[in-house]
Amino acid sequence: MSTLLGTLLNDRYRLEARIGTGGMSSVYRALDTTLERQVAIKLMNREIASDSDQLERFRREARAVAQLSHPHVVGVIDAGEDQGRPYIVLEYVEGETLKERIRRLGELPISEAVAYAIEIARALGAAHVRHIVHRDVKPQNVLIDEEGSAKVTDFGIARSLDDDGLTADGRVLGTTDYVSPEQALGHDVTGQSDLYSLGIVLFEMLTGEVPFKGENQIAVAMRHVREELPDVQIRRPEVSASLAAVVDRATAKDLRERYRDDEELVADLEEVLALEAARSGSATGEATTVLRTLPARTRRRVPLRVRQPAWLAAVALLVVVALVAGIFGLRGRTHHGTGTAGTASHGALTQIPLRASAAHDYDPIGGDGEHPEATAFAIDNDPATYWQTETYTTGDLQKAGVGIAVDAAPGAVVRELHIRTPTAGFAADVYVSDSDALPASIDDPGWKRVATVSDVASRQTVTLDTAGQRSRFVLLWITKLPPGGDRVKISELALYR
Repeated sequence: MSTLLGTLLNDRYRLEARIGTGGMSSVYRALDTTLERQVAIKLMNREIASDSDQLERFRREARAVAQLSHPHVVGVIDAGEDQGRPYIVLEYVEGETLKERIRRLGELPISEAVAYAIEIARALGAAHVRHIVHRDVKPQNVLIDEEGSAKVTDFGIARSLDDDGLTADGRVLGTTDYVSPEQALGHDVTGQSDLYSLGIVLFEMLTGEVPFKGENQIAVAMRHVREELPDVQIRRPEVSASLAAVVDRATAKDLRERYRDDEELVADLEEVLALEAARSGSATGEATTVLRTLPARTRRRVPLRVRQPAWLAAVALLVVVALVAGIFGLRGRTHHGTGTAGTASHGALTQIPLRASAAHDYDPIGGDGEHPEATAFAIDNDPATYWQTETYTTGDLQKAGVGIAVDAAPGAVVRELHIRTPTAGFAADVYVSDSDALPASIDDPGWKRVATVSDVASRQTVTLDTAGQRSRFVLLWITKLPPGGDRVKISELALYR
């Protein structure tokens, strides 16, 4: 292959250095002599160029990626053939692969790993919306440029869902370290398969290693089919339960439990990144860049000094700090944890992992909300932060109740609710529902009352009488304020099955 260095393809692209090889092709850094810029050339290996199936797969890659225009996808510039050897011209990305970064650093900083997962998921989303499945998502196929941004490359076995693919014989394509169960079994592959692979990549970024190893590729593939993923929090205890829940859902073997699409996954990852930044009070590297791209509602969870340039944050802080402290009383906002209160076992029970956005205020009677912007603090694994009801100056709720609901999607048989509160002494009922959405009224038949506590302690365990029925939502319905109190604060809520 080295004899090709210096070759001028179609009197335009001069091959300067080989920078990668694969089963189908080799990749070269090249000079575009017409535009005088560096490009990457993927040149099909001569020994397989005569294989019509492989040739069609190579051409399909060019067509597939040429449809994509996204900041986190390595773009196609040109395609052609020279002396019977097809090639693809791609933008040249100076930097390293994500795999090389993991090998160099081991486990990545948590916020950086989440930021890269967001960028990769957004890139895959751009492909999936065009019915293109990558089919080989792995850190070797993610480039980190000089600015630290992730770019997905090598759609070499990608194909459109609208095509009758060349893999109809059930062959397993892709690296089995990251292969989805359905792809390992030769079943239909969709965008959800790419999301599984991304979940494995996220696991590796967080722990520094892939979850499964084996004597050969087939053995590894079968472990993806048959075995549960190792607990990411055991491998790395500082991973929040919210982030662990994202990994679990992305890598669910049952497609009904896995993320349905990139949009759902990205939304949860964005919530986790915001809470990570809130907990640490700072952000570095690519996490800083991605934080600026979060939706406005999610970005509001991030401290001002993290999401704004330092000088602007300082000016704004002087204006608003007193107002924020007075209205919300959230003195610990720069020390937020993330996720639920862990995934530890409690006796024979196991805590249910929750998404970062799983908590919701519930005010069907008043209808004006009960601090919805602070609900995540009730499941963030930080007892210094809290969600609170509105202030009731007479010491009376003046209505039947208010509450905070937790979405345990896709659902579970919930046995216990654990409560931590700095305002002990309030009374509450606990309701559950297996509806697809929160019931609109507390009297809605979708709710079932499963417990009543007349005097909630600062650390309260509530046994739920669910009769073994599955529930999606658990509602803490506050019916009476604590003696002499004008509000209720909830530091932590945790569900156990």
